[in-house]
Amino acid sequence: MNKKVLLIEDDLQMQELIGEYLKEFGFICNAFAHPKDAIEELEKNGSYSIVILDLMLPDMDGFDVLKKIKNISSIPIIISSARGDIGNKIHGFDLGADDYLAKPYEPRELVLRIEHILKKPQDAKIRAGEFLIDKANREVLLDGYAIDFTKIEFEIFLFLVENINKISSREQIINATSLDENTKNRTVDTHISNIRNKIGDDSKEPLFIKSVWGIGYKFVS
Repeated sequence: MNKKVLLIEDDLQMQELIGEYLKEFGFICNAFAHPKDAIEELEKNGSYSIVILDLMLPDMDGFDVLKKIKNISSIPIIISSARGDIGNKIHGFDLGADDYLAKPYEPRELVLRIEHILKKPQDAKIRAGEFLIDKANREVLLDGYAIDFTKIEFEIFLFLVENINKISSREQIINATSLDENTKNRTVDTHISNIRNKIGDDSKEPLFIKSVWGIGYKFVS
């Protein structure tokens, strides 16, 4: 289970409390007081597994932040807010929140809800153009034919598809997969080359996995 959490909370005391508690249960928590900084981080780094979002934030309402995140990512979101009335809860769920915790609450309850969400299968099958990705069976079909990916190739391909039309750096690919953190960039390039060969993607004029010079790759559809 990926246990990397993005926390958007402008109350520094609450930031510290949540961060320390999550750390006790093996989570890595990166906290941001300003929503714009958090969104920029999420756009650059696709390795987070869940977002904890306060609603009363500087310069941007939390619901607007929620909509912004949903436009760029399918990452699960738990709202953590003192605005605990039923109207706000309904609005949050309507916008795509996965859970809603009204402050004050016990930090242990937040941990339990995070674990519950991360244990649920997330979008077991994904359609991306001519590809059908079956996450549960770790299978990729192209026009109905199965592609013989290795474990790492499947993880890289899935990560690129889940971040469709977004540039992913080699470092992001390494962090989001089972590759060792000391993996060299050239190794990522080799895996990409193998993936392209298996899906019939011309490396000189690729249709699906585009190279972004000096940065990394992006899947387009």
